[in-house]
Amino acid sequence: MEKKSSFRKAILTNGLMLGLALIIYSVLLYIFDLNLNKSLGYVSYIIILAGLIFWTKSYRDNNMNGFITYGQALGFGTMIVIVAAVLSAIYTYLFVTVIDPDIIDKILAISEEEMLKKGMSDDQVEMAQSFSKKFMSPVVMSISGFIGTSILGFILSLITSAFLKKEGDPYQEAMQDIEE
Repeated sequence: MEKKSSFRKAILTNGLMLGLALIIYSVLLYIFDLNLNKSLGYVSYIIILAGLIFWTKSYRDNNMNGFITYGQALGFGTMIVIVAAVLSAIYTYLFVTVIDPDIIDKILAISEEEMLKKGMSDDQVEMAQSFSKKFMSPVVMSISGFIGTSILGFILSLITSAFLKKEGDPYQEAMQDIEE
């Protein structure tokens, strides 16, 4: 019972910290007017990866007596990212509706410019823009951000869990359970 409670607490605490780190990074990009820079957006992947490694290793060493199975590490990392993704989705919704309601128009203008540079005709650009507008609502952006972050986190957890797993001796674990 105590292990489940510490597991949930660790997931919630670490997920909230990861979500806050992602939000702080987004706010910094916004403050420095770099939030539409695609290459800087990839830094958030590094933040997620670093958080997964740090918090899974910390949980393994501090709560699991230095041992964690691949499945436990995968579940732990995935749940951390899901909590962070929920927080990020809420922030995205607030950002698009309150902080910078013109962001959708800015994104559409940049994409239109990129399409024209690629040599697309005005009709093609107009058709692509009308299609894009359908998916550029605050709710859709928040949901797609949640789904994208969750999938990315799951994939990164698949990878990091392989390196962070550390399985103990089953006999020693059984004896420890008997002693407790």
